[in-house]
Amino acid sequence: MKYFVALVLMVFLLSCNQAVDISTREKKPTSRTDSLIKFNQEFLIVENQYIEDYILRHDLQMQKTGTGLRYQIVKPGNGAKAEPEKIVKFNYTVSFLTGTVCYSSKRDGPKSFKISRSTVESGLNEGILLLRVGDHAKFILPSHLAFGATGDHDQIPPRAVLVYDVEILEIK
Repeated sequence: MKYFVALVLMVFLLSCNQAVDISTREKKPTSRTDSLIKFNQEFLIVENQYIEDYILRHDLQMQKTGTGLRYQIVKPGNGAKAEPEKIVKFNYTVSFLTGTVCYSSKRDGPKSFKISRSTVESGLNEGILLLRVGDHAKFILPSHLAFGATGDHDQIPPRAVLVYDVEILEIK
């Protein structure tokens, strides 16, 4: 009986030590995770430099939000201010930093969406909230505020930076 109790006690103690080792190993990041993190950090640095070069090349006076959205109100309006839950209608041109236009209201008609409750790009939603009826503005959406790593599966490729030129027509 003494041997049986000693054996059970030994198995119990050994299994506790092994569980601690497993949980410690699971908390360590893998080299694959480290590589992905490093790639994304380097990508953001390069993307940010492309955006800054574009701004300098075009002599834009843009402001930057905490999320990385760049914006400039080119011509101020004097109408109602954009607010969450309101419907905004606007003309737009969406292009890449190269100047290639991918979408435009000249071809597709004005766009409308419910502010803060829509599936539009988060950078577009953020930018619209800075505007009022009559404003003409330019936004530069880094890829993480646009269509991210997947693109839109139509004309916008993965990790594309987008330039939006917008004119707010109405807010109701």
